[in-house]
Amino acid sequence: MKGLTVLTTLRYEGAHWEGFIDALKGAEILRFESPQSEGFDAALARADVAILAKDPDVRILSAPRLRWIHVDHAGLNRAARPEAFREGLVVTGSAGRSAPVLAEHALFFSLALAYRYPAFLDAQRAHQWGVPGQDDLRGLYGRTMGIVGLGNTGKELALRGRAFGMRVLGYRRRSTEPPPGVDQLFSAEAGEGLDPLLEQSDFVVLALGLSDKTHHMIGRRELRLIGPKGYLINMARGPVVDEAALVAALHAGEIAGAGLDTFEVEPLPKDSPVWDAPNTLITPHVTPAVPDRTGRSLDIIRENIRRFSAGEAMLNVLTPEDRYTRA
Repeated sequence: MKGLTVLTTLRYEGAHWEGFIDALKGAEILRFESPQSEGFDAALARADVAILAKDPDVRILSAPRLRWIHVDHAGLNRAARPEAFREGLVVTGSAGRSAPVLAEHALFFSLALAYRYPAFLDAQRAHQWGVPGQDDLRGLYGRTMGIVGLGNTGKELALRGRAFGMRVLGYRRRSTEPPPGVDQLFSAEAGEGLDPLLEQSDFVVLALGLSDKTHHMIGRRELRLIGPKGYLINMARGPVVDEAALVAALHAGEIAGAGLDTFEVEPLPKDSPVWDAPNTLITPHVTPAVPDRTGRSLDIIRENIRRFSAGEAMLNVLTPEDRYTRA
């Protein structure tokens, strides 16, 4: 990176900051608290690279000298504006740093829904021995999990689903060999739709990015394909699901239940009907951290610095297929 100017709003400290500086080796580093800090615009005008704590606005995406922008979190849908795809600019993110625990989160939802844990917790608090229908419960073993999106989180989840003795189906854009843990792969590139996965899965887990193509990918029709014995788990982004259709399907018994960590509006408004949808588990877009998440982010950034310097393909690149203009 010698001879380049790097603009950053990362809040790393101690060994993490030292590791970041070491990876840049000879670059001029311009550090700011935020894009609203004094002097930021002047620095942006001469920066070659921007490594940011939060999503870039149009002003940053349009900065003519910038050749690479890295955003230090996973979902890049807020950065996926038309300006992000101009010639000569690469935009990357830190997807994968929390993948193992995001996969655990999906399994937490799966187990809690399969075991009807909220009902047992209510019974415990009431000092009640058991709940109606408990003899009809089935565990995860021998059931089918369908994972929509086989990026970092989807791949981690496939391995864990297999470890639970589940049959695992996967859906992704590209046609490739099934990743480890996936018994059958469907792909858009091969002309295959999502319907077979929805129809065959007891648990449908969304782990894909939000784009114009995936906005409201799951609507009333898709929920009916999941059916009254199936569950929907959303670990992606809220707008991947038509929330009104989901609430209607849950009240109508068209699906068995849902585990939701993301929502169309966040924080979820107090008057949202999602709160009171039957058989629904909600977490507020929060997943327990992995050990040293900052260190895992730094590993991704360091590798992308190496690849950028070497002219190699970079990790977690935003592509035109990721464009999102419906926000």
